Order: sequence, then structure tokens, then C-alpha cells
Amino acid sequence: MSEEPEHELVLPPISDNDNICLPLSINAVAKYWNIDLPISEANEIASKYAGMNGSILIEGINLAERHGLSSLIIHSSIPELKQVIDMGIPPIVILPGLHDVVQHASIISGYDDKEKTIFHYVPEQKPSEEGIQVGVIPEKRFEKLWSEDGCLMILLGSSDILSALKSDENKTKSNRLCFESEKLSLQKQTKETTDSLEKAIELNPNNSTALCLLGGILNEQNNPECVSYYEKSLEKNENCYLAYRGLGNFYLKNQEFDKSEKNYTRAIEINESRFGPIYKNRGYVRQQQNKIDDAKQDYQNYIKFTPNAKDRGMIERALNEM
Repeated sequence: MSEEPEHELVLPPISDNDNICLPLSINAVAKYWNIDLPISEANEIASKYAGMNGSILIEGINLAERHGLSSLIIHSSIPELKQVIDMGIPPIVILPGLHDVVQHASIISGYDDKEKTIFHYVPEQKPSEEGIQVGVIPEKRFEKLWSEDGCLMILLGSSDILSALKSDENKTKSNRLCFESEKLSLQKQTKETTDSLEKAIELNPNNSTALCLLGGILNEQNNPECVSYYEKSLEKNENCYLAYRGLGNFYLKNQEFDKSEKNYTRAIEINESRFGPIYKNRGYVRQQQNKIDDAKQDYQNYIKFTPNAKDRGMIERALNEM
């Protein structure tokens, strides 16, 4: 009886001394292809985002492209994820974050069809005799988490390798514009961000990511048109956590507390641990509706899921007084 074929890629470890100005996932995949991205360029990029908690993914992608790699950004699926791994390409996926981090980029290094598991590479580690550390996630659990951000996948590799994958040019351009819009938004270029996302939607009207992001930009301006964009995003991806959270935020600002609570609750039903501060917001809107016991539970969950919250002491004092 033949053994199951290997479906695992070996990526290099990333030590504490490696280029911390780069997204770890981009750095590790570049090293996998034997490309060392220069720290001088990364430092120059990082200086544009002083005070930013984390790194900008599209800046890392652009840097990798300047040093010989090509890229592809697609909304994907489990079968396609497995296909690219079997082609020798380590995919980068967008997954939910934890505590006060909304989302993060992660490398998938393999899978096991027999055990129905996905191998999640841990880049920030030191080499050891025991090999490279990976996390193992049940396939169904991974698929559910991945779906929250539209099953986004970023591929880096040679143009010859990536050209073997069939992709819709308009859709890939649309996805890239979504990542470019993040950079523009952080640079406070609101008009350019809006233009970028409108172009992304024009290229692919079914792009749930672009619809949700444009909803977010309009929400920041307290523009009620954000509601229709969030709702369209949810029509394309019913698991879009960020769309429900955005609706909750909009209705909170406009003191429509019942609607705000319902949307926060739907987001929490999708993923209860993704973003701790959502509990503080729901606690507030429940408190405004005199749902004191429910509000207390939410404030307790805020502390639980955001252990390093700067306002932890204030929340604990408020709980004691409720």
C-alpha cells in the first residue's frame, strides 16, 4: 500500500535579528526563493509609517517585486490552496487577528488530506534541532477563519511559475487595488483611497473586500452610504466580520443602539475572539439600552479578550460601580 504523498514546504526560520521592518510573511517567502530583501530599503519604507503598529503588506509585496519576484493576489479556495502548495509555492493568506489586532498575514506551509489539517508556518522563531515549528489547524476551522476576509491569498514567485495558474486579470487588479488603498488610507490620502476602491469595484463588482473597505472609508466620514456598501459586501460574503463590525460602529455613532447591538452580535457570532474592543462597544450600546447585566458581561469579555488594554483599570472600576 503506497504512502500518502508529502504536501509540506520547508521555509527558512526568521530570527529576531532578521529584517523587522518587513512583513514577516513576505520576508520568509522571499528567503524561500533565495532572495534577501535589503534592510536599507525596508527601513526607508518603514520611516513613512512612524508609529504604525505593524508593517504594510503592499509595501512588502512591492519590495519583493523590485527584487525579482512576481505576485498574484486572489480570492481563493481550499482546493486551489492545496494546488499551489503542490506546485511548490508557499501561499500567504489573510486571517483574523487576536486581541486588538484585526487581521494578519500568515503563511500556509502544507496540508494533510488524511488528517484533514492545514499547516500554519510560524515565521518568527529560531532554528532548532527539532526542525521548523508549524501550527496545525483542522481544515474546516481554517476554512471558516479564512472566509471571514474573503479567502484572500497572496502568491510570490517567478513569473513563469505564477503564469501556470489561471486567474482573471480584472479580479487580480481589483484585489491589488484593495491592498494599495490600505497604504493610501494610512497616508491620509482619502480621495485617492476612495478612487482606488471605486476602481476596484468597477473591475470586479463582486469583490467583497473592496465593498467592505469602501464602506469603511465612508464610515470614517459618517456618510450613511457606507451602509449599502457593507450590505453589498455581506451579500458576496456572509461571513464578512468586518462588515458587521463596521455597521455596528456606524449605528453606534448615530445613536441607533438597537441596530448597533444587532450588528456587533452578528460579528461576535462569526468569531467571538477576533477583536476584543468590539465587546466594549457592544457593552456601551447595551448600557445605553439599560441592559446592565449584558453590558457587564461584555465589559468582562473586553478585558478577557484584550488583556493589555490601556483602559483596563477604568473598565474594572466601572464594573465595580455597576
